[in-house]
Amino acid sequence: MVFNNHVNPMRRLFLFALLVAACAPSSFAGTVDLRQAVVVVRQGPLANAEKAAAVVLIEEIEKRSGIRLMKSTSWPQGKTVIAITSEPARGVARAEGYRVYVEEPRGAGPIVWVIGADPRGTLFGAGYLLRKLDWAKGKLSLDALDIATAPAYPIRGHQLGYRTQANSYDAWDAAQYEQYIRELAFFGVNSIENIPFHDDRKTPVMKVPRREMNRAISEICDRYGLDYWVWVPADFDLADQALRRQMLDRYEELFRDCRELTGIFFPGGDPGRNPPELVLPFLEDVAKRMRPLHPNARIWISLQWFTAPQIDFVYKYIERENPEWFAGLVAGPSGPPIPETRLRLPKQYKLRLYPDITHNKICQYQVPGWDQAFALTLGREAINPRPAEFASIHNRLAPYSDGFISYSDGVHDDVNKTIWSALSWDPSFSVREILIDYARVYLDPGVAEVAADGILALEKNWRGPLIDNGAVDATLLFWKRLERTAPQLEKQWRWQMCLLRANYDAYIRRRLINETRLESEANAILETAGRLSAGKAMTEAMGVMNRAVNQPVSSELRARIVALCEKLFHSIGLQTSMDKYYASGEERGAVLDFVDYPLNNRWWLEDEFKKIGELGSEKEKIRRLNAIATWEHPGPGSFYDNVGNASKSPHVVRAETESSEPVLERRPEPTFWWWDEGKSRARLSWQATLWPRAVVYEGLDPVASYVVRSSGYGQALLRLNGERVEPIVDGREMGEFKEFAVPPRYIKDRKLVLTWDRPNESDLNWRKRSRLSEVWLLKKEQTQASQ
Repeated sequence: MVFNNHVNPMRRLFLFALLVAACAPSSFAGTVDLRQAVVVVRQGPLANAEKAAAVVLIEEIEKRSGIRLMKSTSWPQGKTVIAITSEPARGVARAEGYRVYVEEPRGAGPIVWVIGADPRGTLFGAGYLLRKLDWAKGKLSLDALDIATAPAYPIRGHQLGYRTQANSYDAWDAAQYEQYIRELAFFGVNSIENIPFHDDRKTPVMKVPRREMNRAISEICDRYGLDYWVWVPADFDLADQALRRQMLDRYEELFRDCRELTGIFFPGGDPGRNPPELVLPFLEDVAKRMRPLHPNARIWISLQWFTAPQIDFVYKYIERENPEWFAGLVAGPSGPPIPETRLRLPKQYKLRLYPDITHNKICQYQVPGWDQAFALTLGREAINPRPAEFASIHNRLAPYSDGFISYSDGVHDDVNKTIWSALSWDPSFSVREILIDYARVYLDPGVAEVAADGILALEKNWRGPLIDNGAVDATLLFWKRLERTAPQLEKQWRWQMCLLRANYDAYIRRRLINETRLESEANAILETAGRLSAGKAMTEAMGVMNRAVNQPVSSELRARIVALCEKLFHSIGLQTSMDKYYASGEERGAVLDFVDYPLNNRWWLEDEFKKIGELGSEKEKIRRLNAIATWEHPGPGSFYDNVGNASKSPHVVRAETESSEPVLERRPEPTFWWWDEGKSRARLSWQATLWPRAVVYEGLDPVASYVVRSSGYGQALLRLNGERVEPIVDGREMGEFKEFAVPPRYIKDRKLVLTWDRPNESDLNWRKRSRLSEVWLLKKEQTQASQ
C-alpha cells in the first residue's frame, strides 16, 4: 500500500494500525464528531469498488448533512479521519466482508476505519457506515461501534429492467439508475439484472433509447464493481430459424455493448413456451457468441412452467453434457419446489432464487389473508412493504440456495428489496433493525425508529378482514403525526410512498364500511318489494346504492391520494394511472385508476335491475329481488360463505397465514380474478375464488333437512364428512348454482365438514379451470329425520 505522507510518525501509525485493525479491539467509547473529518484513501490505482466507496461516502454525506468532507491520500495530522482501505485483508472477514470500527490512538484524532476484505468490501463497509451515521443539516457524528461481518450468500441482487412494463424504472434517466443502484449497495447488493430486449412497446416516459440505457446500466455496475446480469426470455418459437438467428444477433450486439457481463438468466417458460429440446441448443449457440467477449460470464436457466418430462430432460442433459457455459438453475415462480430443485441439481452447479417480491396477488407469494377490497383497488402491483412476511420466507428458503436476484417491476417494493438484501448478508438481523437502518439512511435519523414502526404497521393493515381492522385508521393517524414532525421529508419519494399507502388504506376501509352499509340498506328495501312493487323497490334501492357516488366519504383522503400520486410521478416516476401517468397496464400499479372501484355490488345490481325490469310478471320480479336481498343472509339456521373473501367466510378453514410454509407457496389461497382490465361488473363474490381445505359447520339441528348450494365455474367434486356426493342441480357457468342434498346421517353429531376433490384439469389453461366462489348450507323445513 502506498500513501503520500510527509509525516513519518503518522505514516508509521497508519501502517501499524492498518496491520492490526482486524484483530485489535476498539478502544473508543462515546461519540465522534465527523464534521471536519478527512476521508483518507490509498494512493495509486484502485479497483472500481474501492474508488467508489470514497465517492459514495463523501457525496451521500453531503446530500444528507450539507457537509462536504475532504478526501486525501495523505494522513492529516491532528484531524479526525475516516480511513478506507482493502489492505491488508488479513484477519478481516471473508470475501466482500468488512470491518468498521472507531478508535482514538494516543496523540491523534479519532479514526473511523472502513477495512474491506477486498475492494467490494470497502464499498459495502461505506454503505454500512452511512446506515449508522447520525446526521442532520450541519450535523454529522457517529457513536462508537465495532463490527466485522461478511455476506452469508454470494449472490445478492435485484432486477431493475428498463422496459415499458415496469411501473417506474422506464421513467428514469441514467443518473436515477446510478443513484438507486448505489443505494442498494448500502445493504450489500452486489448484482443488478437488466431486461435488455423484452417488451418493445413504446412508452412516453422513456428518456433515452433502450440500447443506450442498457449500455449505461452496464457501465454503472462496472463503475461500482458490481455484477451485471441480464434476463432474456425467448417469447417466440425457437423452431423458427429466422427469428432464432435474429435473436442471436441481438445477443451479440448486447455482448459488444456491455462493459462487463456476469450472467444471463433464461426463463424456461415465463414468458415463452419453448421445450428444453429447443432451449438448450439455443443457449449453446448463445454461449458461443458470448465467450469471446465475456469469457467469465455464464448462463442460468429456470424450469418455470416446464412439465415433469421436460424437467427430467433438463437434468439428464446437465448430467450427460456437463456444459461449461452453464452456471446453475434459477428457482422462480411456477417452477418446481426449491428443495427438490436443490436435491436434483448436481452439486457443482449453483441454485439462485428468483423471488417475486413485487406482486400482491396471482403471484408466487400472494398477500396472506388479503381483503378483497384491497385486491380490487390496490391490485397486483401496489406499494407493498411486507417486511416480516418476506423475512420469514427468505430465511426459510435461502439456505437451499447460493443467493438471489429478485423479480421487481418498480420501486413500489423498495422495502422488500431492502429486507432481502440485508438478510442475504446476515440472516440474523431483526426486521425492525433493518427497517431502522432503512429509515436512518434513506429518510432521517430523527424519525428512524418511529418510521420503522410505521412501516410495520402498514404491513399489518393488509392482514385479515379490513372492516374489522381498526388499526388502519390508527396507522393513518400515526403517519400524519410523523409527517408533521418531519416536513423536511416532503419531497422524499420513499416517504411519499408510505404516506400514500397510509392514506389509501384508510380511504378504502372507510369506503368499504360505508358501501357495505349502503348495500344492506338496499337489500332491506328489496325485501319489501311485495309491498312497494318491484319497480319502486329497485328505484329506491338504487338511490341508496348511488349515495356512494353522490355522497362520498372522506373526500379529503381521496384528495390527498391524488396529490401524493402526482408527487410520486415527479419524484421517482411512479406510474399510478394509465391516463395521467402512463402506466403500461391497469394491473401495473395503476392504483389511482381504481381508487373509486365499487366495494359493493352496485354495478352488478344496476345490470340485474335492467334484466329484472324486462321480466314478464310482477311475481317473477319480486321473487328475483327477494333472492338478491337474501343472497348473503339466507335466514335463521342457514349459512353463507364467500370462500375467497376473508371477511365473508366464517366457516372456511383458511391456510394462507403468515406462518404457512412458503416452500408450498401457501396453498390453498384465494384467486382474485382480473376481468375486463380490472373493471368487471360481475358480482364481487364471483371475483374471489378458492378451493378451501374445508368448510365446517357446527351446532346444526340434527332433525332438520339441509341442502348444500354452491356457485362457481365448472365442476365441484364435493365430499360430505369425507364421502363423495353427486349434485341434484349442476350449474356449470359463473352465476349458476349447484345443489347437494345432505342426508340426515351426516349431521347426527350436529357437525358437517365439506371438502372438495380437485378436478384433473391439467390440460386446461388455469383461467379455464374449475373454481368455487360461494357456499351455502340451507336449512329446509323442520322434519323428523330418521336416525
